[in-house]
Amino acid sequence: MIAAEVRAKMNYAAIKKTDIADGEGVRVSLFVSGCRNHCKGCFNKDTWDFAFGKPFTADTENEIIEALKPEYIAGLTVLGGEPFEEENQAVIAPFLTRIKELFPQKNIWCYTGYVYERDILGADGRKHTEHTAEMLKNIDVLVDGPFIEEQKDLMLEFRGSRNQRILRLK
Repeated sequence: MIAAEVRAKMNYAAIKKTDIADGEGVRVSLFVSGCRNHCKGCFNKDTWDFAFGKPFTADTENEIIEALKPEYIAGLTVLGGEPFEEENQAVIAPFLTRIKELFPQKNIWCYTGYVYERDILGADGRKHTEHTAEMLKNIDVLVDGPFIEEQKDLMLEFRGSRNQRILRLK
């Protein structure tokens, strides 16, 4: 098989087509599978397993694209699991590029348990891959940092613990 024919694989746990909890406005949310953070008190432990859920396919992409079409949908949120796991970046990066091309007026939010400056940004970041720059180019808002149960705060908007940050990349 020629390398160009190999499509990276990723599973996803769920798609929410009218989500108001994971970003501003009414959103479509994609919950990817696979996470190595294993935060104590995680609300979505099933998604730690990379094999959990269903394969993310061209049909899945098209389903999300259709769900993004209504004018009242503000944008897409990608969370998990962990979008910045190396395996997931290979699938998510080109998908986010496609979304931005089709819907430049909509925003993209992404949640990560990794810390932006330490783990993601720059070639020495432990989660930096050849796909990271493409992901970051398309993400408007990044919510970063691991969930820390001892810092859990139900009054926070769009975050679970006080250490997590809402970073507006655009």
